[in-house]
Amino acid sequence: MTKTYHFIGIKGSGMSALALMLHQMGHHVQGSDVEKYYFTQRGLEQAGIKILPFDEKNLQADVEVIAGNAFRPDNNIEIAYADANGIACKRYHEFLGTFMRDFVSMGVAGAHGKTSTTGMLAHVLSNITDTSYLIGDGTGRGSANAKYFAFEADEYERHFMPYHPEYSIITNIDFDHPDYFTSLEDVFNAFNDYAKQVSKGLFVYGEDKELRRVTANAPIYYYGFKEGNDFIAHDLLRSTTGSSFKVSFRGQELGEFKIPSFGRHNIMNATAVIGLLYTAGFDLNLVREHLATFGGVKRRFTEKMVNGTTIIDDFAHHPTEIIATLDAARQKYPSKEIVAIFQPHTFTRTIALLDEFAEALNQADAVYLAQIYGSAREVDHGDVKVEDLAEKIIKKAEIITVDNVSPLLEHPNAVYVFMGAGDIQTYEYSFERLLSNLTSNVQ
Repeated sequence: MTKTYHFIGIKGSGMSALALMLHQMGHHVQGSDVEKYYFTQRGLEQAGIKILPFDEKNLQADVEVIAGNAFRPDNNIEIAYADANGIACKRYHEFLGTFMRDFVSMGVAGAHGKTSTTGMLAHVLSNITDTSYLIGDGTGRGSANAKYFAFEADEYERHFMPYHPEYSIITNIDFDHPDYFTSLEDVFNAFNDYAKQVSKGLFVYGEDKELRRVTANAPIYYYGFKEGNDFIAHDLLRSTTGSSFKVSFRGQELGEFKIPSFGRHNIMNATAVIGLLYTAGFDLNLVREHLATFGGVKRRFTEKMVNGTTIIDDFAHHPTEIIATLDAARQKYPSKEIVAIFQPHTFTRTIALLDEFAEALNQADAVYLAQIYGSAREVDHGDVKVEDLAEKIIKKAEIITVDNVSPLLEHPNAVYVFMGAGDIQTYEYSFERLLSNLTSNVQ
């Protein structure tokens, strides 16, 4: 009998991806969530997956319940009902830890770059062989006959601890999620524990001094730009159409590779994918062919043109990510003014990284700031305001509201980079409407 899975909080990016994957594997899938529209629900609706309001009646006796991490008995009637009636609820990461044992699994962990690298790995792998995958942008693909499974391994609250993949990439270790991790050492310890669960090969960025400290039971392969790594990217050519580079493995040339994406970080992501797939025995000519067609993932340097104006949408919400995104924008648009519109995400992160945010945003030509987006997990104690960040930025930094984004029009030859993990897209949509209205008024 086909099992029915019920997802509490199905619109979450990981949850929606997992729901899609199980649906494609032939399982019955349904879910519940709030009414507010999230970009993840489009894929669910297209697949015909039912999205219900939260209700105790959703929990029939024959469903297997997978619960989003934001929901608890004190804030969700379904979880409270399940608790009271002895209905088992698995968390996303607990379910995934069991699920992946049926495959040769390949994880991607790291403080930054997980989603883009998982997307790249999944794209290449699924074009070579039957592959299931889960990407943190809400994308999932399931195949009942797949041998391989590519997935994103999230370190927040040590959610990756149920995972025991055959292979894994770790892109970097950086201090983030200060609402959970107490220090960089705490972050390191989490990644180091995860690394020990990888059984066949661990691929880590060798120019990250924290990653050089990681120990594992599987062989460790270092990748990077410099000598002293196992996989070395060299002879880089960065253009306005993408990046090309060569890769060598312990002195042996593996050839040239091209990616249609921008920024040094994407060359590193690609080198990690090449290293993993080469070590796992895949044909590098096929890897080369499919890397060249990887179009990116949602909300990672996603571009659109609105009445002649280029707008880039990116999930960047940490200083390291902001620097990488602005570097990519400069590579693609070397003659344009780069205007950053940034919304800090969580009060705890903003306080912890205030100076680093200011330094990162100084890489732009002009900076506009939205109000801090507070997480549901925290309370605003008034310890930090967006004005505190504005004062630290050397470039002129102006605070805008979602109702008035007209100050952005002061840059006639600009590319606009909207960055954040909260609701920065509402500011972006306001700006798009403003640009559209300007054109219609001219006509």
